Amino acid sequence: MSVVSLDNTITLALSVRDRHISAAWYVEKLGFELLYHFDEAGWSEMQTKTEGVTLGLGEQAEPSPGNTVPVFGVADIEAARTALEGVDVKFDGPTETVEGMVSTATFYDPDGNALMLAQDLSK
Repeated sequence: MSVVSLDNTITLALSVRDRHISAAWYVEKLGFELLYHFDEAGWSEMQTKTEGVTLGLGEQAEPSPGNTVPVFGVADIEAARTALEGVDVKFDGPTETVEGMVSTATFYDPDGNALMLAQDLSK
């Protein structure tokens, strides 16, 4: 049995230099649908062609290609984080919240790959 219960969604987060240009590229080249631009958070989200899988574009001055972070949806981020910390999963700082949108917490697998939990606060 797993330590946490994940939703049936996943967001693949990419660092990009300009979210608007990147979003247009994904629409034109891959047929993704723009869900929204959230300029205050430097974030855009695209619906991929795969049900339950979105692509998040995080704006960075110097993006690091190849640094994709899978973001797993959870119903209760604090409960999920507590459960993972209880089995020695390492987190990178506190849970961050954008009010009315999302709470996120970054953690690492045994090889140091970054993963993230996200609780949707917009519902």
